Amino acid sequence: MPGPYVFGRHQPASHTIIHVSDPHFLAGGAQLADRFDVEQTFARTLDAIRAVHPAPSAIVVTGDLTDLGEPDAYRRLRDAVEPLADDLGAPVVWVAGNHDERPVLRRELLDAAATEDPVTGVWDLDGLRLIALDTSVPGWHHGDLDEAQLAWLKEQLSTPLPHGTLLAMHHPPLPSHLPLFDILELRHQDELAAVIRDTDVRGILAGHLHYSSHGTFAGVPVSVASATCYTMNVARPAPDVNGMDAAQSFQLVHVHDDTITHTVVPVTDAETADIFSEAWLESMAVLSPGQRLEAFSRKPGWRSAAD
Repeated sequence: MPGPYVFGRHQPASHTIIHVSDPHFLAGGAQLADRFDVEQTFARTLDAIRAVHPAPSAIVVTGDLTDLGEPDAYRRLRDAVEPLADDLGAPVVWVAGNHDERPVLRRELLDAAATEDPVTGVWDLDGLRLIALDTSVPGWHHGDLDEAQLAWLKEQLSTPLPHGTLLAMHHPPLPSHLPLFDILELRHQDELAAVIRDTDVRGILAGHLHYSSHGTFAGVPVSVASATCYTMNVARPAPDVNGMDAAQSFQLVHVHDDTITHTVVPVTDAETADIFSEAWLESMAVLSPGQRLEAFSRKPGWRSAAD
């Protein structure tokens, strides 16, 4: 991909992260709830990931990697993701969710001992630290962080990095307008806030809700990626919201020195116009800033009301 093109005040992002959530794979490629073809939608998601960026800093999958914690489901997910990650030269960060089973996840995805130990990790992505937390609770669907994991996180954050830190977790430390998610919320949020406040944590990536949501926690921006398996139809009144086979997406995370943006990327085959292209960008690149404004910003035939 040629470029980068700098036409405005911001320089290109220092890091680009692919944020995917809730694939909910099943053994044998079975459909989820006998209606959602999660592997087919995930394959389309991977095609979209390949198209949007040639060399992301990492691919982060924030939990509910499988629906039932089956060994074959993890193997199928790994077989789907790793060839793409290898092609793009990007590490894969697997985050545990409430539908996952720690021992199987650790054995099948991490080649690690099959224990109930939290699935955590730290990646230094050229000066940007990415920390995976494990908010899953064995045998339960709500989220939690115990004292040991919080102490471990505090130690990791004791030394700042040049580009700061992103946390990746499944259960978001945000309110939901859907009462059903209150039951399954993250516990010990005050204790987590005390650990990350006044550190170099710049953002939190989460999942769990099956719809995109954004907020702040302890002064830190939180971005919840929707799901690739199915999404919640939030066009309904809150008590009537249920899953639908539409609007699946992932997020494209651009890290700049002064901000981080989260772009929702729809996984869709919708017909798309062809007005803008690489050739169009090249035609703009050879112009001066004033010429670019004249060519693209000025409204044709516009006259001031005072004229």
